[in-house]
Amino acid sequence: MTIVVEKLHDKFAARIRGVDLTKPLPVDVRKDIQAALDRYAVLVFPGAPLTEDQQADFAENFGQLERSNIIMKVKARIGGRLADISNIDENEQLFGEYDRRRMFSLGNQLWHTDSSFKKIPAKYSMLHAHVVTPEGGETQVVDTRVAYETLPQKMKDRIDGLVAEHSIFTSRAKLGFTDFTDEERASLPPVARPLVRSHKESGRKALYLASHISHICDMNVPDGKMLVRELLEHATQKEFIYELKWRVGDLMIWDNRCTLHRGRPYDDTLHRRDLRRATLEDLEYAAAEEAA
Repeated sequence: MTIVVEKLHDKFAARIRGVDLTKPLPVDVRKDIQAALDRYAVLVFPGAPLTEDQQADFAENFGQLERSNIIMKVKARIGGRLADISNIDENEQLFGEYDRRRMFSLGNQLWHTDSSFKKIPAKYSMLHAHVVTPEGGETQVVDTRVAYETLPQKMKDRIDGLVAEHSIFTSRAKLGFTDFTDEERASLPPVARPLVRSHKESGRKALYLASHISHICDMNVPDGKMLVRELLEHATQKEFIYELKWRVGDLMIWDNRCTLHRGRPYDDTLHRRDLRRATLEDLEYAAAEEAA
């Protein structure tokens, strides 16, 4: 089996054709997909809707699924192998305007990196569309290797060695949503991560940013916040963005180690949107942090 790779952006991102995601993945095809992911950072697979097990089984060709996707304890609508990225409750009804789950999910419209706030961060995310909206709801992605490489040398020197603190509660507070229990807050203490990291497979450096960043460690808070804002504005310039207009059956993979992404607004109190995400843990990075 030979895959077909079609570039979607002049700097990164590609569409992959010629793969049946419902069947076991041959070794050579897995290697070809991995090589494309290392090069392009974002891959889009058009196709038909997958079952939860089919999506999770495909994801496990590339690593270990995240152990827990739950921050707020609610009755699940789908099984535990995937994260439910939808606006639908366990009774298949739209979230109400003031539903905590809706308020929490609005944070996905901020530029972020999945699970940067967890002890074991995310390596890859694989988002799959079951129901899409007639308007809005796109996903935008940028390659932070490109963002780093286009920084002035003076800025590269300035941020070398800097460390930022990440917390899921920081990004939600930016939207005014602070309704978390003490138990929820205690379950996800802040973590410190470097602003710049090396992407092992490509050998390129990347900015490691997210709306989850509260401050730069060992820097006064206002200066640190302004620095993060400046870097985010640089990384998310219009010409750096790839935007996916979802179609039912699309599967999108991105490498969280060298990308930022966000969902775009849509009328979530009127239209259903059902996307499901498989998230793979960055175990190698977590082990290196533990050993340091």
